[in-house]
Amino acid sequence: MSEDTENLAGGAEDAISEDDWAAAMAEQAIAESGAAAAQQAAAPAQIFQNFGGEPGKGSVMNELELILDIPVHITVELGRTKLTIKNLLQLAHGSVVELDAMAGEPLDVLVNGTLIAQGEVVVVNEKFGIRLTDIITPAERMRKLGR
Repeated sequence: MSEDTENLAGGAEDAISEDDWAAAMAEQAIAESGAAAAQQAAAPAQIFQNFGGEPGKGSVMNELELILDIPVHITVELGRTKLTIKNLLQLAHGSVVELDAMAGEPLDVLVNGTLIAQGEVVVVNEKFGIRLTDIITPAERMRKLGR
């Protein structure tokens, strides 16, 4: 074998060993990423941000702070009535619409359409308001839903 042939053979061995080394490194990287993925899959995913210490250990006020800025619609209902379209179209300025509620009956206070209290009308600084006289308990609300 000539010197040139030996050099070529030695160079080919070096080239093969570099390719083998690169292949081994690639296999190791794949194995490590697979192990990391398996470890992440085994651990419970933390989807929501942790807002305090241990789950279930936060104070009631900390839990309430999350919902304090949510807007709600409050409606005070004097009473109701049903009209035909014919009678509705006949209404004009000064018309009186009779309601099903009697004078002196408490008014219903609804939050997002759910009855939560009853009260009476008050006037404070030339503005109408309502003084709550009865708060509906959750048990009473559930009983009314069952009807």
